[in-house]
Amino acid sequence: MSKFWMMALVAMVAIACKGKATNAVQGEASPAEMQTEQKVYENDYIVQVGDMAPDFELIMDDGSTFKLSDHRGKLVMLQFTASWCGICRQEMPHIEEQIWQRHKDNKDFVLVGVCRRDSLEQAKQLAESTGVTYHMVLDPESEAFTKYATAKAGVTRNVLVSPEGKIIMLTRLFKQDEFNQLVKTIDKQLLD
Repeated sequence: MSKFWMMALVAMVAIACKGKATNAVQGEASPAEMQTEQKVYENDYIVQVGDMAPDFELIMDDGSTFKLSDHRGKLVMLQFTASWCGICRQEMPHIEEQIWQRHKDNKDFVLVGVCRRDSLEQAKQLAESTGVTYHMVLDPESEAFTKYATAKAGVTRNVLVSPEGKIIMLTRLFKQDEFNQLVKTIDKQLLD
């Protein structure tokens, strides 16, 4: 190897190391590093059935705080949604009618819409326009969402969490067969 190419190689290695060192000092990883560290599953989920559901704490549409781990001992359905999502608007009335209205009085069941990148006003307008009466939780910075799916992933998606805090079902988009399975799974958990 010529002296020129050897010096070029050393310079490239030094530049690469400096970039990694800078990211380490700043406490952040480069996008390429983040991609290799984070396992991505089907439908851009970063969690899978059987995993413990990542905890989060956000403000609800009534001003109270919602913390997932506070609901251990209950079946919890997280409906990741957004005011700007057309498919969410399609799915939400079905969730209201076939899940929420059927189980809303069951003290062992919690259902919240987790509004991604929405303000309080947008979340309330979404609930009103779709006719849903279950609570909305505000996730304006996608803080909760990115614990479950990649930042580039879309909504609508549902995560069903067991009373022990484990994920028992994940859905994506509004597919009738998958939705029917979600309804059946919730009924089985709450009615058996």
